[in-house]
Amino acid sequence: MKSILIIGMGRFGRHLCKNLSQLGNEVMIVDEKEENLEELLPYVVSAKIGDCTNEAVLRSLGVDNFDLCFVCIGTNFQSSLEITSMVKELGGRYVVSKANRDIHAKFLLRNGADEVIYPDRDIAERLAVRYSANHVFDYIELTDEYSIYEIPPLPEWVGKSIREADIRNRYRISVLGTKVGGKAKVMPGAGYVVQKDEHLMVVGKKEDIDALLKKMP
Repeated sequence: MKSILIIGMGRFGRHLCKNLSQLGNEVMIVDEKEENLEELLPYVVSAKIGDCTNEAVLRSLGVDNFDLCFVCIGTNFQSSLEITSMVKELGGRYVVSKANRDIHAKFLLRNGADEVIYPDRDIAERLAVRYSANHVFDYIELTDEYSIYEIPPLPEWVGKSIREADIRNRYRISVLGTKVGGKAKVMPGAGYVVQKDEHLMVVGKKEDIDALLKKMP
């Protein structure tokens, strides 16, 4: 469990708040508008109305007491930059700021952000991969080189164990989990027998997984 401060309750901030709370974290939220806070009250330990470009408001939050501080201001970059800088100056341990453009990210990183996220861009890239490639049910990019894909098994794997199919050596990918009917099993052993109607969650280099997908019927 972590203590987390989220500044800015736009669409992304609201989703982030709910998910962090449901994972057992203690969340405090701040926004200029009271109506943006009301629906989130069941999920948080504290909510405050305030303009965080005002240093006095930020000081009153005790930002140095939080494990993580998220700055989720998406429509006003100047405000996002000012808040990010002040949160760090006031002792924010780890500051994550939302950006919409690469140039914004560079300024945020130079002015106090420990990490910058691009939720809109990341979702767009994930959907582009998922819907442009056949046989891809889900996709998560880990680095520029490695990704996790949710794919069906090759017909030649069905009825064989992961070891017998020699998936890692022949295809240079690793099986992280399996999914049947929405239920996932994580880290199956080498003796796990691949089933026809399940999905496999595999990790590997993009070029290796692309080569594998071309073998799909």
